[in-house]
Amino acid sequence: MLPLDLTISRLQRCDERLCLAINGASRHFSVLQLFRAVSWLGNGIFWYMLMLALLIDDAQGALFPVLQMIVVGAVSTATYSALKRRTGRRRPYEVVPAVYAGAAPLDAFSFPSGHTLHAVAFTLVAASYFPALAGPLAAFTLLVAASRVVLGLHYPSDVLAGAAIGAGIAGASFWI
Repeated sequence: MLPLDLTISRLQRCDERLCLAINGASRHFSVLQLFRAVSWLGNGIFWYMLMLALLIDDAQGALFPVLQMIVVGAVSTATYSALKRRTGRRRPYEVVPAVYAGAAPLDAFSFPSGHTLHAVAFTLVAASYFPALAGPLAAFTLLVAASRVVLGLHYPSDVLAGAAIGAGIAGASFWI
């Protein structure tokens, strides 16, 4: 085995062990229900409601930020969909028998976490225009990211990659 192969193998085992440890929280009914609800809201419902609330509160002032969020959402969806098809990484519960699938996945592959990607991207865009929302949105984003591992749908590395890609897309949206 080449040194790079050995390093990748070690990182993958560490990712699996960490996923299994975090997924253990799903054995508690209240934790499972909380993270199922957070994940469901993170499917898009929370973000659509946020955009609508911003427009209702101040249609003129929120129009550009909401349009930017819509474009960022479309680019995020295209990006994570292409990456998932290209990498084809199986979900943790399919690979590690002890990982419990606490919710049904929305698509076939694990890498990167689309929920986390969108949550980070939307949070960064919305918080840049509405700084008072930064704290609550950051807290929700952290819960969304955690939910993906707690529910056994993603490895921690999927979530970290999703967060980095989401931050990159949001950042790029301010340059365009």
